[in-house]
Amino acid sequence: MANKALLVGINKYKIPGVDLSGCVNDVTNVRDVLLKFFGFAVKEIRALVDERATKKNIITRLKWLVNKAKAGDRLLFHFSGHGSQVRDRDGDELKDHMDEIICPHDMEWDGVFITDDELREIFSSIPKGANLEVLLDSCHSGTGTREAFAINTLPSEMSFKPRFLAPPIDIACRVDDDLEVKRILKGNSNPINHVLFSGCRDNQTSADAYIHGSYNGAFTYYLCKHLREIQGSITRAELLKRLRASLKFNGFNQTPQLEAPVAERKKKVLE
Repeated sequence: MANKALLVGINKYKIPGVDLSGCVNDVTNVRDVLLKFFGFAVKEIRALVDERATKKNIITRLKWLVNKAKAGDRLLFHFSGHGSQVRDRDGDELKDHMDEIICPHDMEWDGVFITDDELREIFSSIPKGANLEVLLDSCHSGTGTREAFAINTLPSEMSFKPRFLAPPIDIACRVDDDLEVKRILKGNSNPINHVLFSGCRDNQTSADAYIHGSYNGAFTYYLCKHLREIQGSITRAELLKRLRASLKFNGFNQTPQLEAPVAERKKKVLE
């Protein structure tokens, strides 16, 4: 059985004025939990932060993550940074005609981003029996306005900034509200082969927040907090329940989501 983890955290972006504060802390937080409670070794964890977290480097490391995967392997991909949406180009997003994207350091709106389709293609090579856990602490909002709290000049005990990168007008105008409803759904013979925890619903934002003296992703902060409290031994369904309760109690307007078959929800994290 092999362990592999790829942790990506991006505070600094090539695009001016969109930097975040808690993403690199998220990487060190998740790394600490993997080392202490899940039996990962230092050499089994690769991290990309800030300027090194380019699209090319992220894709290369993702391919390393899934390369030669076999039944019994434990794989984890964690992304902490900006997310957004772009117009769907291949007709597989029937509901809103939008692809969710994660934004690398060298993000550019003309293709320098990573779509959910690209992630799906890379992860489709994972064989049955290998366990891939995906943690996304980024926004998947269509407007970016739902949780637009400003970071204060002097941090209060808790202040917020949404992890959503709003597209420029020329990109936003590419979305055609009159797209034909009739679409051809591309066949996908691969059943779901990963477990996905996301920081919020697709119409919400994930908060970059100042919590108890440091900046963190609110989702990642409470995920790691609960994993430490229970020393890593918790079912995915129970972890989701505790995450939602903590975020709500502490005033965050985001509802974490879990995408996984019923049987996987009842299993422990990384089991």
